[in-house]
Amino acid sequence: MESLNKFQRSCLAAAVLALSSGAGAEPVDATTTLPNAKPGECYAKVVIPAQYNTENVDVVVREASVRFETIPAEYDEVEEKVLVKEAAKKIVPVPAEYEVASETIEVVPARKEWLAGHKRSAVPASPMLMAAIGQSGIKLDELEVGSCLSEYYVPPQYKNEDVRVLKTAAFDKIEVEPAAYEWVEEKVLVKEASKKVVEVPAEFDTVTEQVLVKPATTAWKTGRGLVERIDNTTGEIVCLVEIPAQYKTVERKVIKTPATTKEIEIPAEYKVQRVQKLMKPAQERRVKVEPTYETLSKTVKVADEKFFWHPDWEDKPASGKATGNTVCLRETPAKMETIEQRKVKTPASIKEVEIPAEYKSVKVRKLVKQAEQKKIEIPAVIETVAKRVKVADERLEWRKVLCETNMTKDIMTSLQNALKAAGYNPGPVDGEIGAQTMRAVDDYQRAKGLERGGLTLTTLESLGVKL
Repeated sequence: MESLNKFQRSCLAAAVLALSSGAGAEPVDATTTLPNAKPGECYAKVVIPAQYNTENVDVVVREASVRFETIPAEYDEVEEKVLVKEAAKKIVPVPAEYEVASETIEVVPARKEWLAGHKRSAVPASPMLMAAIGQSGIKLDELEVGSCLSEYYVPPQYKNEDVRVLKTAAFDKIEVEPAAYEWVEEKVLVKEASKKVVEVPAEFDTVTEQVLVKPATTAWKTGRGLVERIDNTTGEIVCLVEIPAQYKTVERKVIKTPATTKEIEIPAEYKVQRVQKLMKPAQERRVKVEPTYETLSKTVKVADEKFFWHPDWEDKPASGKATGNTVCLRETPAKMETIEQRKVKTPASIKEVEIPAEYKSVKVRKLVKQAEQKKIEIPAVIETVAKRVKVADERLEWRKVLCETNMTKDIMTSLQNALKAAGYNPGPVDGEIGAQTMRAVDDYQRAKGLERGGLTLTTLESLGVKL
């Protein structure tokens, strides 16, 4: 096997790192259910590191390839007649010939239009006016130039006629006959008999007793104060503690005799009063009154006013008065101009002139033997390396830990001494947990592949610290 150069060894190192490194995924959370604990025990959510095995694998550090060697071509030098300029044709333009001619052109076309009046200087009639004339029944398209139309007005027609109008409608006249009364004396009830309800209050005795306000329970509480959070750890600690029952002494009143009521009779009250008695009720009498009418003279329209158009070349209509509105159809002749035009007599053309080809004698290298390539096979280079294979993913689990419930100054001092003896600096050996001590614990757990996230009993056992 050929020795590896610096670049190949760097590729081999990168391949081994890719095979042995674990995926950067989040750890599997197996902490959805709290552990079955006893009162006084504390548990922390800790990180259980991934587990790896080492295997030997063959890695291709240089793939098989091919190398080519080139054998150059061989040439001979000969003299040849070479075309340096091809035969061509020269194009010569022949100019066009012209002649001058006169032509009459219409510059303004003839037009017909309706004018509002007999004079040629009158303004054009409006399209609405011409539309109204067409709706009156006159066919404008059939009239000749010079035709005129005048507008006539026929006033509305009226006549007088007698009309009988209701002046007063029929109605009923009502006459009233009043009622008749007489005075009498009567005994009148002014207040009915009733019953009065009187309340009799209850009687009480005072007694004391113990009342349970909260039963004894156990609860998970978050650990605090004694353990610092370290980078890449959960920092979650829970402890199962017992909460005693709570009682309260209270005084309360007990009913000796319940409240009740009793009824008292209240007699009715009467009074002698003069009263008007109805002897004869009031009555009505209806008298019918007939309607009255009046005759009036009324003007009634028998024909609406009318406007119409009439041709001037016909006799004046028997009815109607001219309004003075007149329209006439006039024609404006076309306007012509005579101009001189320069016309092509013989169009421009071209003629072709032949130009012969040109040749030159030159020395030329002729190919005698083609260039060749020689193919050389280069075998692949393979090296055996060790690869770390993950057999278990990193995960979160509950583990029994030390917390403020079961941690003492002596245990902390033993822990700091054990870390120091193992080569990890816990800071001052003072029996107090601080950031430096927990940093040393985290470094120890990572080096030993232990679970991380708190002072677990596994870590204490590994350091030889006894509880």
